[in-house]
Amino acid sequence: MSDIADRADLAERAARAGGAVAEGFFRRDVTVKTKDGKTDVVTRADHDAQRQVVAAIRDEYEEDAIVGEEADELKEVPDQGPTWVIDPVDGTNNFVREMPLWVTSVAAVRDGEAVAAANVAPVLGDVFTADADGTYLNNEPVTVSDRTDPETFAVTPTIWWELDRRDEYAAACRELVERFADIRRIGSAQLVLSMVASGQLEGAVTNVDANPWDTVAGSFMVEQAGGVVTGLDGERWTHASEGLVASNGEAHAEFLEAARNIAP
Repeated sequence: MSDIADRADLAERAARAGGAVAEGFFRRDVTVKTKDGKTDVVTRADHDAQRQVVAAIRDEYEEDAIVGEEADELKEVPDQGPTWVIDPVDGTNNFVREMPLWVTSVAAVRDGEAVAAANVAPVLGDVFTADADGTYLNNEPVTVSDRTDPETFAVTPTIWWELDRRDEYAAACRELVERFADIRRIGSAQLVLSMVASGQLEGAVTNVDANPWDTVAGSFMVEQAGGVVTGLDGERWTHASEGLVASNGEAHAEFLEAARNIAP
């Protein structure tokens, strides 16, 4: 695709624009609604930010497919053609609790493969991007952590488990604390993956089949930063993979074994 640079630029601009809309609602008296469960929440910020992102994309690419968490956008990534994968507020539960750990995410995809991505954390003031040449934090190149000793790793169980699967979350925590130095629970999968890509975390695992808007942009960032992202089968991760295991590549087998041991 000859216009990858243009799509990378648009991914960042669209994510910044959507993030600015969402930030306008942050720590305001915004109405919170539930979708499929008590912790699956949505606000006007999600809807308005997604409309802003879509509008930015449609200004330049009228016919491209768009996959998005809210509204009537597609929910699966097509295997063919150009596609945009967006999440207006990844970390909505953090957002409604007035915590700054959330991002607006935009990924440009071609034939099912990401080619550019942006995760904008407006309140933190951090902009994570990735293109054909690498991954960047606030326009500076970054790479995954160079730590090699798992007993020094900070890791996270990511992608939340449903209420009737919390035993698996407990298992994930056990598997990680037995193998690594410390764990974090961030509450935004895209931010977690961005942190792995920029060396702030050494890895993240889940056995949950994740939505593309929670994973595509961040997984691309990890790979472009020199990390490894696989499914539970150990094969390179795609939007159709079972589970997600992302690491700096230094002890990926340990992360993979932990993820495989989560399920009862």
